[in-house]
Amino acid sequence: MTTTDYATYIAGLPRVLAAAATVFRDDRGRVLLVEPNYREGWALPGGTVESDQGESPRQAARRETAEEIGLDRTPGRLLAIDWARGPMRPPIAAYLYDGGVLDEAETKAIRLQEEELLSWELVERDDLDRYLRGALALRVRAALEVLDSTGGTVELEDGLPADG
Repeated sequence: MTTTDYATYIAGLPRVLAAAATVFRDDRGRVLLVEPNYREGWALPGGTVESDQGESPRQAARRETAEEIGLDRTPGRLLAIDWARGPMRPPIAAYLYDGGVLDEAETKAIRLQEEELLSWELVERDDLDRYLRGALALRVRAALEVLDSTGGTVELEDGLPADG
């Protein structure tokens, strides 16, 4: 196979998007959510992996967190990976990392990226469904369950445990 043939082959492969986010909690177990200005609903700090720039999901989680809320922290362990399908886009491989527990000083240091975010809030687990839509709510709950358990990572499809 020539270089040109290989490039044509690669260009014809299906596309999958990748996203990465960080799950931060406070000492009461509340989850840090952000309110985007470009779509309905709330989200975790995070965003699209810039794979064309050679960025990994872990690097994207750190970059997006620093950009969106001003906290530059190395993400902890991978909590969940979700294969999320959507009607108007290619599938997304969504990675959720442990951001750890924020202390009062870190919470006070949060500075929103005004171009993308309207506000942030620490949300009780029981209230997550009021803020998060569809598979994202399921994904965050699954990540919190992993944090509550002995460890590991959960594999999801559209927010639900993958068969396997």
